[in-house]
Amino acid sequence: MSSVALVLATLAGFLHVMIFVFESVLWTTPRVRAIFGTGSEEDARATQFLAFNQGFYNLFLAVGAVLGVLLVLLGVTEPGWTLVVASCASMLAAATVLAVTGAAHRGSALRQGTLPLLALLAAGAGRLL
Repeated sequence: MSSVALVLATLAGFLHVMIFVFESVLWTTPRVRAIFGTGSEEDARATQFLAFNQGFYNLFLAVGAVLGVLLVLLGVTEPGWTLVVASCASMLAAATVLAVTGAAHRGSALRQGTLPLLALLAAGAGRLL
């Protein structure tokens, strides 16, 4: 189960890197505007500084998860698992906040929160077995 948790945490990290790219690099593009429902290019430009900042939050969570996985693989297990769990728990908490903000955001929250949730469950199962 520990290997499964590491794979899921890595995938969650990569997903959050992709979210970083969407929010901090591609925010005003038509495709990303459609994904996030930001409307016109003018609307996207008005919120670009907020999205830019939010993107970096996602990047930092991704770095934490992937760095944690690398540490575990290198045998530095306690700090590695601490990073994996803290990063995935933060990703899941953020997805939960998004979900409770309204029904329109629940699909995004589900996509954002599923991998970290599964990683945490697999990590927990690995500790119990």
